[in-house]
Amino acid sequence: MPLLPSPRELQFDVNGMRFSAQEWGSPGQFPVLALHGWLDNSASFFALAPQLQNLHIVAVDLAGHGRSEHRPGQMAYTPWDDINDLLAIADQLGWKRFAFLGHSRGAIISTLTAGAFPDRILCLGLVEGLLPEPGLPEDAPTQLAKAINGLRSQQQKSPSIYPDMAVAIKARERGMFPLGYEAAKALTERGVVAQGSGFSWSTDPRLLAPSILRLSREQLAAFVNNIRVPVKLLLATEGLPRLYTNYLQQVANFPHINYELLEGGHHLHMEQEVDLVAQKLNEFFAEFIASETWIK
Repeated sequence: MPLLPSPRELQFDVNGMRFSAQEWGSPGQFPVLALHGWLDNSASFFALAPQLQNLHIVAVDLAGHGRSEHRPGQMAYTPWDDINDLLAIADQLGWKRFAFLGHSRGAIISTLTAGAFPDRILCLGLVEGLLPEPGLPEDAPTQLAKAINGLRSQQQKSPSIYPDMAVAIKARERGMFPLGYEAAKALTERGVVAQGSGFSWSTDPRLLAPSILRLSREQLAAFVNNIRVPVKLLLATEGLPRLYTNYLQQVANFPHINYELLEGGHHLHMEQEVDLVAQKLNEFFAEFIASETWIK
């Protein structure tokens, strides 16, 4: 892989926490908040962001991930708190309106934000993610109990220690969605902390606890149906459509969601398919930027 331009490091103090981020592009260009997936970090965009044109990209390490702080006490991690953080970060950047570039859980958070705050969002570029798994109303008590028990259980676990960076990278290559070396290296280098003579993940283990609440299918549909801006969703043949057999049918229920199925895996924006992903997103953002409706 050719040498890629290094992003600039940013920090934000919002909602009583410190968040780290990486920045590509310059103020005055089209504003984009980039959101990584579950247990990843802002290095998720190391290969894609340098290829995206005319964008001011701020890729945030979400709470409990990468170099951002963990939520205090025994707080659970919810997309609702993430949305509150991201709006505060956008305020600090002076962005009244902005776009999202989201992968996986980051794409889900982007969708929910656009549904709840449609007047603040310009457009959505999504990779392998749209909505979380729905829940049944009658399952809510059990779900809450699982979540709280999970939080208590994670508090008592000891972190895995890797003797050196190479072993940690190898472990990340073999994750739930396997990664190539370069992608695993980028995520690992930003996602570990020194632990004695070795390394452990910086990710808050509470992120492994079940969700506190799962919204119903109808509630989730209300968020998508309240989105009033263009959406480009890129899915991978070996990603979510393979993991969930009815995924494409569910996406097709929302005709205003422009989706495309590409060859590749769940992290195709970090792997050999990144050039095609960049091409698709450049075409999407360029059309919107050219309209100049975002300059206000």
